[in-house]
Amino acid sequence: MKVLVAEDDIASGKFLSKLLSRYGNVVLAADGIEAVDEFVKSIKDGEEFDLVCLDIMMPKIDGYKALQSIRDAERKLGIPRISRCKVVMISALDEDFDANYASNDYDDYICKPIDIIKFDNIIKKLGLLDQ
Repeated sequence: MKVLVAEDDIASGKFLSKLLSRYGNVVLAADGIEAVDEFVKSIKDGEEFDLVCLDIMMPKIDGYKALQSIRDAERKLGIPRISRCKVVMISALDEDFDANYASNDYDDYICKPIDIIKFDNIIKKLGLLDQ
């Protein structure tokens, strides 16, 4: 499995990288623009990400705008909806905020601090352990 993590907090980024490295290769982006650039590059290189984890509150562009750009890139590059990458939104904000604010273009949502067991269950639920 190939994973892209967009996280501006260094400690959180290292934690997520270590957690997800159990499943495969992890690329860490420091902000939303870097995440979108890495995502597009991976498609052009034929090494698409299976999972993208986006912190919601990041500098330059936030996680929701990065998600919109990622989904737009998938559409423009002809990736069918069934084949697009899985996306998990990550934030210190509670789930009520998410329900009122976000689109449904992501696959799951988890609050900080990250519960390792809950995150592992998300990975399993998304069917990513086979990749």
